[in-house]
Amino acid sequence: MIEPGLDGKVVLVTGANNPYGIGVATAKAFAAQDARVFIHFFRSPNAHSGAEQVRGSGSAFFQAQQGKTADEVLDAIRRKGGQAAAWEADLSDPENIPKLFDQVEAVFGPVDILVNNAAAWKGDTFLTLDAASGKHFPIPTISPDSHDHNFAVNSRAVALMMAEYARRFVQRGANWGRIVNVSTDGASAFPGEVSYGASKHAMESYRRAAAIELGPYGITVNVVSPGPVQTGYITPEMEEKLCAEIPLRRVGKPEDVADVIVFLASEQARWITGQLLYVGGGHVMPL
Repeated sequence: MIEPGLDGKVVLVTGANNPYGIGVATAKAFAAQDARVFIHFFRSPNAHSGAEQVRGSGSAFFQAQQGKTADEVLDAIRRKGGQAAAWEADLSDPENIPKLFDQVEAVFGPVDILVNNAAAWKGDTFLTLDAASGKHFPIPTISPDSHDHNFAVNSRAVALMMAEYARRFVQRGANWGRIVNVSTDGASAFPGEVSYGASKHAMESYRRAAAIELGPYGITVNVVSPGPVQTGYITPEMEEKLCAEIPLRRVGKPEDVADVIVFLASEQARWITGQLLYVGGGHVMPL
């Protein structure tokens, strides 16, 4: 029998308000292991209001889900007897990061497992040409705003979250900890989303240094890199095209990624650290 050893652990999952998202699936998966789950979320000003009015899939549907609170996932976890709480904060503001840890400690105590899932996105590219040419992405060229928008959350906030976690962990003399960061399998080269991809690639780099620095204290640090996952943005047309590029011939479900995150936090992964694990049905298979 496999014993994950997560009963009673305090888990902080960021970016967990989209009911169709990886963060929500991860929060539910940890709760199913009897962990105590604290959910961070942030409703982007760009998210559509009246989320219940939008149906289907695609950008509008995805943005509608991003505009929700964490109430749905809290209710789902509590209905099954789990323990969960939530707090909203913009992680692009560094002052909110220690406040977030304070909120968790006030409810459940110190964080044992940190899952950095929150992400910001603003598409950009190096050159914008005539959209009719089909040789580029018809979105704005990279700008200070697009660059900083992506890096503030996807890179800087993750680094600060890891540092805050580590500082408190060492200060209290703990000896068991897990950090799992969520990236994208397009991080190494993301045409049309160059700042987003680069910000995730920078975040992936943190795992190596953190694994070396934090390993002696009993903290493992790993990255999950999802392929195309249906979090609400994939239209039927997109799905058909993507499935042809994926060896397992389907797009991912949030639960596919959540289960791997739980594994990396479990006792079964106690000898794994500093690793980048692609979870995408074979969509990316690096050497």
